[in-house]
Amino acid sequence: MPGSFFDTNVLVYLASGEPAKAERAESIVAGGGTISVQVLNETANVARRKMRLSWEETHAFLSMIRGLLPVEPVTIETHETGLGLAERYGLSTFDAMIAASALLADCDTLWTEDMQDELLIDGRLRIANPFR
Repeated sequence: MPGSFFDTNVLVYLASGEPAKAERAESIVAGGGTISVQVLNETANVARRKMRLSWEETHAFLSMIRGLLPVEPVTIETHETGLGLAERYGLSTFDAMIAASALLADCDTLWTEDMQDELLIDGRLRIANPFR
């Protein structure tokens, strides 16, 4: 069943000091969806470097996210699919890997503010900026 996939920036807004974006992120995440191991890794990096969370707080935040959303593994298939997407759509390698994970998880919406809003990838994955 198609569903939502969340990019790192949406999850980071859950704990941000921007109330409007935090509320919107909470609303769409509450509807369910999927993330990837890459999203968890990027979230950990942002939590430590930009949000300046302690390791304990970072682990707690990541644990909360893993409790809410299933996690798609990053595989060689993800890598190969992502490279193809980067080439076809001009996405950065990292964004293409997120899109590949979303496709492999059979999602139809990728929530992100980092890619072209309304872009349709492979005729079945729509990029949607939840903060637009």
